Amino acid sequence: MHETMVAQSLLTTVLAEAEKQNARPFRVKISCGTFNVINDEILGLAFEALAGDTPCEGIELQVEHKPMSGKCNDCGAEFEFELVRPGCSKCGSENFDLLPDAPLLLETIEFETE
Repeated sequence: MHETMVAQSLLTTVLAEAEKQNARPFRVKISCGTFNVINDEILGLAFEALAGDTPCEGIELQVEHKPMSGKCNDCGAEFEFELVRPGCSKCGSENFDLLPDAPLLLETIEFETE
């Protein structure tokens, strides 16, 4: 259900930009963090169903999943958080804070050129 709402919002935004640009979109890239999880397959199916008979029909949809990051309270290093090894990758400390998760974000819309 979440993916259908994301697909609808994405389609609305892309169609509005396509109208402004007076061009047909062919590729859209979004990104999301670890806790803003999107199921790529379900999102793709929802977007495809909603985009039928619009200028977005057949568009390539790319989803980039950004990893969670942490900041070490001992050495100050920022690192990619790994659940299997929860600690600073620089000094090994387990004294760290998780940084804010990456939001769900529309990164790029690419349009066909004439």
